[in-house]
Amino acid sequence: MKKFRKVVVGGTFDRLHLGHKALLRKAFEVGKCVYVGLTSDEMIRDKPYAEKILPYELRLRDLLKFFDVNNYKNYRVIKIHNAIGFACCLKSLEAIVVSEETYKGALIVNKAREERGLKPLKIIVIPIIRSAIGPKISSSLIRAGLIDPFGRPLKRKTFKEKRLNTNGDTNG
Repeated sequence: MKKFRKVVVGGTFDRLHLGHKALLRKAFEVGKCVYVGLTSDEMIRDKPYAEKILPYELRLRDLLKFFDVNNYKNYRVIKIHNAIGFACCLKSLEAIVVSEETYKGALIVNKAREERGLKPLKIIVIPIIRSAIGPKISSSLIRAGLIDPFGRPLKRKTFKEKRLNTNGDTNG
């Protein structure tokens, strides 16, 4: 049974990976309607490997495809231009879903809500999804070519393999 009428979740959602999917699944599990804050292209300029982050329209497309595949119907995606987004202003929101890593952001949202005379959101925290090579699956590691969206390490070509490839050998 859904606990909340309206919940919010937010992020860049670049290279939709297991961590993102766990976050989104939890939001749909606890909320009847999920408001998704999707960061604008302007907001991502200072992220690691920012030049490799997919444009807003492609990240939106991937989110919508994920919702469709999972038969999620009751949602609204809203472009956000700052870390707090619309969560500080929408009176009808009841909960926010975050990862252990983004918990502090939920506290900032609640402080902004309280300053506007709104009730703080119930904070629902999911654990970080670990990768095979480090503490977590992250879009930064995917953009760097170190892991795939499932957290599995990608085979790095050795210098010799790269050299063979540039000499016309297509086995690398």
